[in-house]
Amino acid sequence: MVSTLTIELIPLELEWKGMLKRMLGARESAGPGMSGTLFGWAFGDASREDDEQYVDTLRHEALENAQQAAASKNVSVEPGTETYTVLAPGETLVDFHTAPDSLVVRCTVKLVGPGSEKIHAEGPMNG
Repeated sequence: MVSTLTIELIPLELEWKGMLKRMLGARESAGPGMSGTLFGWAFGDASREDDEQYVDTLRHEALENAQQAAASKNVSVEPGTETYTVLAPGETLVDFHTAPDSLVVRCTVKLVGPGSEKIHAEGPMNG
């Protein structure tokens, strides 16, 4: 017995448009409960990365930066959603050429408010 397999070739452009349409539909059907994300940043002295009080101050500054960025976009930070990433030179693949000898603290937060679902932290930027 011989079986055959039929493959339907779909032009890449049509496939991409279909995938984009499904993604947008999923986002719209998620409704008002869906929120966006945003980054806040703080930069400090890398030689003090073991000073927990100093790092906590940088975390606070990063959260404030995220709150200011959210306010500039007319949305708010959802309280209690902040998560932090501490980046130190030599411990990450991140290129520190723009902040040499710096301890970098990134705060990621969820957003609330009209239009917040359209704002997303991507890469090092807020989209």
